[in-house]
Parts: sequence; C-alpha cells; structure tokens
Amino acid sequence: MGERLRGEVLHVVSPAELDDYDLDDDVRGLAESRYLLVCWKGGSPSIFQRLKLILARSTLEPVTLIADDGVEEGQIITATVEKTDTAGVYDVTEIETERE
Repeated sequence: MGERLRGEVLHVVSPAELDDYDLDDDVRGLAESRYLLVCWKGGSPSIFQRLKLILARSTLEPVTLIADDGVEEGQIITATVEKTDTAGVYDVTEIETERE
C-alpha cells in the first residue's frame, strides 16, 4: 500500500502541454498521457501557518503528482501515492478531492 498525501493543487499540466515544460526525462516518461499536479504538501496553509513557517525560516514543500485525471487548481486533494526515483515526484494510484 502506498503513502497517503494531502495537498493543495497549485498548477495542473495536461498531457497536451507536457512539451511546453522542461521536464526531467524520467518524469516525462512517467507523465506520458497523464497529468502533472504541482501541490503544496500538507494542504493549504492558513495565514498563521505561513507566518509561522516564515519565522521558523522554513518553507512549504512542493511536490509533483503524476495522475491519470486532472483536477482544478486550488482544489485540496488526498492521494494514495508511490514514490518514484525522482525526489519530490509521486505516482498517484488513487485520488480524492475535498468538497468545500
């Protein structure tokens, strides 16, 4: 069973747009005919959480998910993922979106 990851989708790259981006060869091979979802790992931080990160000199961790289906930017998702050989890139096996 894979790792569960929750995140806010910042950007979505459709399969038709993959050539517009300078992707690592491994990522390009995994993403062929699939969507790239760039997310903040952990969800959407509140203003207080962002301030706390700034004061702690820490950053939000961006991750890239490779999924069969696209979702809307700004959506909070929970996904079951498998690590890939590329750091920060995960292969999605299951995805759920949160309703607001």
